[in-house]
Amino acid sequence: MAELSKSEILQSKPIGEGLNTFRDSYNTTRIDIPELSDAVGHMHIGDGGLKNLVIDLILALQNLPAAHLLPSPNGRGVLRDDLLRFFSLVVSNDFNIRSVISLLNKVIDKAPDADIWGVVCDLVTQSTPPPRPLPYPNQTPISFNTGSLANTSEYRKHFDGALKDELDSSLYIDIPNFFDTFFGELMNLESVARAVFKKCQEDENPLYKEGEGGGWRDWPEDAQEEKVLKWFKERIDMFLEFAKECGSTPEVRRRPLGQPTQHLSGSTTRRKLDVGFANDTKINESSRYDWSQILVPGELKSNPNADRRNDTWLDLARYARHVLTAQDTRRFVLGFTLCGSIMRLWEFDRLGGIASPPFDINKEGLQFVSAILGYLWMNKEQLGFDPTIFELDGKRYMEITRNGRTERLVLIELMKRHSSVASRATTCWKAYCDRDKSKTTLVIKDSWQYPERGEEGILLRDATEKGVVNVARYYHHETVCVGGKDDDINGNVRKGLDIMKATDAFRHALATSNAENTMPPPSTSGSRSRSTARKRSSSSLNAPLPPNKRSCSTSPHADKGCSEPPNRIHRRVILRDYGKYIYKASSRVAMLAALEGTITGHESLRDLTGTIQSDVSIGNLMMNEEEDNSSWQSFLIDLDLAIKENREGPSGAPSKTGTRAFMAIGALYGEEHSFMHDLESFFWVLFWICIHFTGPNREGRVVPEFEAWNYEPTTRLAKLKSGTVVHEGDFIKTVEENFTSYYRPLIPWVNRLQKVVFPDGGRWKREEKGLYFQMKAVLEKARSDPEVSVE
Repeated sequence: MAELSKSEILQSKPIGEGLNTFRDSYNTTRIDIPELSDAVGHMHIGDGGLKNLVIDLILALQNLPAAHLLPSPNGRGVLRDDLLRFFSLVVSNDFNIRSVISLLNKVIDKAPDADIWGVVCDLVTQSTPPPRPLPYPNQTPISFNTGSLANTSEYRKHFDGALKDELDSSLYIDIPNFFDTFFGELMNLESVARAVFKKCQEDENPLYKEGEGGGWRDWPEDAQEEKVLKWFKERIDMFLEFAKECGSTPEVRRRPLGQPTQHLSGSTTRRKLDVGFANDTKINESSRYDWSQILVPGELKSNPNADRRNDTWLDLARYARHVLTAQDTRRFVLGFTLCGSIMRLWEFDRLGGIASPPFDINKEGLQFVSAILGYLWMNKEQLGFDPTIFELDGKRYMEITRNGRTERLVLIELMKRHSSVASRATTCWKAYCDRDKSKTTLVIKDSWQYPERGEEGILLRDATEKGVVNVARYYHHETVCVGGKDDDINGNVRKGLDIMKATDAFRHALATSNAENTMPPPSTSGSRSRSTARKRSSSSLNAPLPPNKRSCSTSPHADKGCSEPPNRIHRRVILRDYGKYIYKASSRVAMLAALEGTITGHESLRDLTGTIQSDVSIGNLMMNEEEDNSSWQSFLIDLDLAIKENREGPSGAPSKTGTRAFMAIGALYGEEHSFMHDLESFFWVLFWICIHFTGPNREGRVVPEFEAWNYEPTTRLAKLKSGTVVHEGDFIKTVEENFTSYYRPLIPWVNRLQKVVFPDGGRWKREEKGLYFQMKAVLEKARSDPEVSVE
């Protein structure tokens, strides 16, 4: 079929009544803007004013059929694509909103279609910039997550924004077949749930009535939290009793927990949990719980409209993050939201979060019974625990196949658990082989990697075989298998659920939040009254993203096309070196020696294998001060993001993470990664240690000025860092004001290092291999300084 001309499209797809809802909304808003035509002038400006009006208009224009057919004046797809980009500009703080007044005049005055669309094309042409390429073509886009924050208090005012960035374009709602995927494997759940639900409908005053005016008996009309919790617990007790009467008595593995006024232990900050299921069948109101006991977290809101708001989803995501952090063998977390009587089931994993379509528990009683019984009866693997790690006689084990033989490794203790949701989620345990009589210590590292990225185990094996010094040495690596399959997110955890048929949560939330300004809340249970006047407090986050039903992934990571959504695969690497972070050194001299040793390791890795570590941070520089420990005295770990120096192109991974505080200025600007960036990162690690740590084996402090480095946009942080080092006098003033008393003796040496890394206060202009030697020479001399060596 030949393409239609613009006039043919306008004739076949007229606006008609398509903007009447917007015009009606406008007439009830009453706006007084002198620039508007006489037909719409001389009215009173309402709360939100012109910006909210323009947002409503852009949303209405996006949904008109002609917008899906008219070609983009910018030469990129169709006009609707331009409107989506234009929407992001409108909701930002930098947009001149009055530039849209001419369009408002045309729409309100009911101008001809060609005139309205002509003004739209002019607007998006003027306001939509051409696509901006990365500064260097070989760079994988950088992303950040809440686990890459350094010395932070995790206060909500900063943390919520970081969590939203982590999950941006990684939350999907209305996933088809969600319930069957995660609940379908529970034996007899369907038949038992039907039997229980049938008993709920018996007697003269049944617990549940079908039809108009029906629903659950004693459901709190105002959906206040305390009342809902009481009702929720009572119904669960009844469901279990009915199940027992029906002759079905699966093991009750957990009971509901509802202590929204009590803080749970086990997190950096004091956090509360609205409702959930905990690993204890003897729960009472006086019990104190830890995040390590929470199996299924839940979030309650009294307002049904909260089901469509991102603050509700982020509250639950925050709970999931605490659970994933506190439970070191958790692969994923199931949860739920209950907003008024609207329930939604959720799953959080290392790609983000997905959710079922919402359902009204007062209309779909059987679905509610099935979900509750499912949460009560799931086994640990179905709840998301790693079945490859098992417990026997009070010890935890895992088995590997190495050199054709099965080895059983005994887990001694957890060393590290990355605190985040959507990330690599690195977890490290200290362990030994049960056949090894000497019980030589090994380190087991589990992480969830993009399959496009090269395997860390292969890089480490190559480094070990080539004699690289001061880099953790290789023992074994493998891809974890669960259920006879490689353990990945899309295939094994989500079992093939198609996110391409889902809705992007944040974009959906933004669209519905605007619609709620002019629309009444939906009825949630027939003729039952549902109050929306009361809403429990929660943080409010705006998501300036265009709303759309996603036909393909618009992940910020990379444009991989509609057929290949991002995925992560569960990999396991086992190492022969273990130690402690260099900031835990027993003395200043020991810390400087360890820093020097890790720089040597970085240089050796590059010289012998052509590999650049690419992620120098405070958590990847290790040291060993134990006499009976055969590990390197200092060494680099974590080659997850390592790159080959002479690579021909990017890995193809959707993104790479980094720790903002330690990233080189050029890396923050997006330059092609060089070993010089890593050497600068070593400087920032030392700078950070001297500001945040007060002595051997002491916990770091939080310094607000530098805590903000965790949250600043990359270009702004690059400017802040440049401003820190550009002038020697200003730099000395900064370190004198901020270095802890313990590290003040290092001020002259950190100043010398600053002049080496940033000659004349500027960034490097060409690669200088001699910088390795220069930096190590400064550190070596610093160790000889009596002021430094005297503790």
